[in-house]
Amino acid sequence: MTKKGFIFDLDGVIVDTAKYHFLAWRKLANSIGIDFTHEQNEQLKGVSRIKSLEKILTWGDKTISEDQFMELMAKKNEEYLSYITKMNATEILPRCAKSIGLLNRKKTTSVLRFC
Repeated sequence: MTKKGFIFDLDGVIVDTAKYHFLAWRKLANSIGIDFTHEQNEQLKGVSRIKSLEKILTWGDKTISEDQFMELMAKKNEEYLSYITKMNATEILPRCAKSIGLLNRKKTTSVLRFC
């Protein structure tokens, strides 16, 4: 028996979370005395969290310990998660709801991946 299924990545496929990444990065940067712009945020798209924080620290000419770095990484993630937990169906990207609905009606296994 062959089973078919679909895996969807939530971030940027089902919903656009870029604005929440920006808000979380900006809050973090501001908390350590660094201004953070939309233009800088554009340079972080597709970049890992570690590299993103490294860039922000470079832009702000800041040096921190490895422990502080890890704390900031966790802080950014917590802030980001606080935004996306408030998301609702109005933020689903166009046509995604229809596609997922079709798969559900056809009883196709689907998984939403978020990381």
